[in-house]
Amino acid sequence: MAKKSKEANMNLYYMNHGQASKEQLDEKAKRKKAKEREKRVKENKAKQQDNFDLDTETVIQMTNKNKIKKEEAQKRKITQQERRRKKRNKKIKIVVKTFLLLAIIIGGITFAMVSPIFNIKEIQVANNEHVNTETIISLSELKTEENIFRFNSSKTIQKMKENPYIKNAKIHRKFPSIIQIEVEEREHSYSADFLGKYAYLDKQGYILEIAEDNQQKTILQGITTPEEQVIEGKRLENEDLERLEDVIKIMNATKEYNLDTKVKSIDIHDKNEYSINLEEEKKKVYLGDTTNLSNKMLYVNAIIEEEKEKAGEIFANGDLNDKFKVYFKESLNV
Repeated sequence: MAKKSKEANMNLYYMNHGQASKEQLDEKAKRKKAKEREKRVKENKAKQQDNFDLDTETVIQMTNKNKIKKEEAQKRKITQQERRRKKRNKKIKIVVKTFLLLAIIIGGITFAMVSPIFNIKEIQVANNEHVNTETIISLSELKTEENIFRFNSSKTIQKMKENPYIKNAKIHRKFPSIIQIEVEEREHSYSADFLGKYAYLDKQGYILEIAEDNQQKTILQGITTPEEQVIEGKRLENEDLERLEDVIKIMNATKEYNLDTKVKSIDIHDKNEYSINLEEEKKKVYLGDTTNLSNKMLYVNAIIEEEKEKAGEIFANGDLNDKFKVYFKESLNV
């Protein structure tokens, strides 16, 4: 009892002196500690929350990246599938278009081959001079009312070229029903003596025709092609073809002095002793070979002018580079 009385007195003392009792002080200290503990807990929680948010953000970022990668991969997959689909569709369209085009072409060809609209109504021939139109049409074997597509142009041209005068030909289809044949003819440039007749020759040595008259062309005398080989449509043999090249050179040289139209004949039997007959001038010119032809013809022309109306022979068959002089020998038997 004494102890309790003592504590009561002490409390009364503290109260009277404005001081808290011991219990109050203890209670106050407890509350302070509790607040400090609560504050520490909150701070720890805040730290934990901060750490958690950082990790969460990292996780979220990684998740987003993975999601983006998946989306991009999905887009690529869709794009590849789309490309394959478009490529497949394009191939299908090409096949369909090709099929339709072939169908149209086949249909058009079939129609053109059977339709009377494309039957030949007229055959025209152009640029022909030596061969008449009827002969060319006959050679071509083309006929009216025949389908304009039902013949081979190359074969038709070969048939026409069986005529020696026809060097080449072109065939034009003028739709719907006209055929135009354009021919290229060989030119009769020379004639060759042949068994009392004349073989017409072009400059390439093709034998165009065997005829009775000469048609006022330069006559080649002394060809060596055998008689049995002188056939229309064939060429002279090689030796004569070589000499024909010399003939062309001689005629070009005479043309420089307007003498080409006066050359009646050329003797080609010896390539080292060519001679020409100028019948209008009453002169025969011995040229020798074809060297220095231009100079030889210069002297020949001068002698012709000087010896007008005189018949005779002009000798130009020497080497002008070796002091040879062209000279004239008048004929005494006129």
